[in-house]
Amino acid sequence: MPEITFNVNDTPVTIDAENDDALLYLLRDRLGVRGPKYGCGVGVCGACTSFQGGELVRPCIVPMGDAAGANITTIEGLAVEDVLHPVQQAWIDEDVAQCGFCQAGQIMTAVKLLERIPNPTDQDIDDAMSENYCRCGTYHRIRKAIKRAAAAL
Repeated sequence: MPEITFNVNDTPVTIDAENDDALLYLLRDRLGVRGPKYGCGVGVCGACTSFQGGELVRPCIVPMGDAAGANITTIEGLAVEDVLHPVQQAWIDEDVAQCGFCQAGQIMTAVKLLERIPNPTDQDIDDAMSENYCRCGTYHRIRKAIKRAAAAL
């Protein structure tokens, strides 16, 4: 099995893995990174959404070989020391989560949205979040949290 080296939340790691092993399984099962969740396993639901090289990815469909040398950021890597990212704080302030299963992916997508569009409209938010599914249906609170975070940023 080849050794693959990459960074997870600014920490270098080297792991023995096959190039076609899914990044999500290695993050969760081998490295103990629990934020990204297994939802659909085919890159549709968004529960595992993370950043690779600053871009949104779905680790459930990212082959490990594609992560070699990459910088991977999960929700655990958003906070700086003990200070939550403004989107994470807005999620708490707006009481977004019900079951919470989708929230890591929702938050990661919201962070990227606010990087691209600092003051998003409802339509901007709906478009960005359209591929992150929430079974509890807290979309109205997600929208409020993103607007709160936009004001804080």
